[in-house]
Amino acid sequence: QVQLVQSGGGLVQPGGSLRLSCVASGKILNIFTWTWYRQALGKEREVVASITNSDVTNYADSVKGRFTIPRDNAANTVYLQMNNLKPEDTAAYLCNADLSGYEDLGGDGLKTYDRNVWGQGNQVTVAS
Repeated sequence: QVQLVQSGGGLVQPGGSLRLSCVASGKILNIFTWTWYRQALGKEREVVASITNSDVTNYADSVKGRFTIPRDNAANTVYLQMNNLKPEDTAAYLCNADLSGYEDLGGDGLKTYDRNVWGQGNQVTVAS
């Protein structure tokens, strides 16, 4: 069973930095796209940043120039490096992966599948 486990987050002062991590574990063949989302209290979930397996990145206008989304393919890990944080960045941050995985059927070979998987979320609070 494939799962995403997040780490990082916490309380930081305006102008500070934080790095979130998201590690995929399980029987994984390929991770096509990683996406970081966030959801502030009382607001809809929004895309913060994404990166494909071709290293094509996209960022929300609100975080361009401040956030980056590096990935470590060998470790099935994606990061969200957040610099110059602002109070409006306060939210729960969730990682998401579009991936392919497999099940070992023993003598019947492997069964592959595509799946969209979510991390458990991390709270980021930017305040003095």
